[in-house]
Amino acid sequence: MAESIYRVTEVIGTSTDSWEKAAKNAVETAAKTLRDLRVGEVVKLDVAIEKGKVTAYRARVAISFKYEA
Repeated sequence: MAESIYRVTEVIGTSTDSWEKAAKNAVETAAKTLRDLRVGEVVKLDVAIEKGKVTAYRARVAISFKYEA
C-alpha cells in the first residue's frame, strides 16, 4: 500500500436551523476549494445568541484532505 500524507484544517459552518446543517455547510463550502476531502470531525458546537434567543448554530469541523504527489 502506498504511503499518503494528509493535512487537517478547521472550518466553521453556520446555520439558522441546526448544528447538522452548520456542519454540512462547512464541509460543502470547503469542498469548493479543497480537493480529495477524506474525513470531517466535529470538534466543537456552539450557538450565537441575540436578545436571549438562539440566532445561529455553529459547528467547528476538522477536515482532512490528501496531499497530491
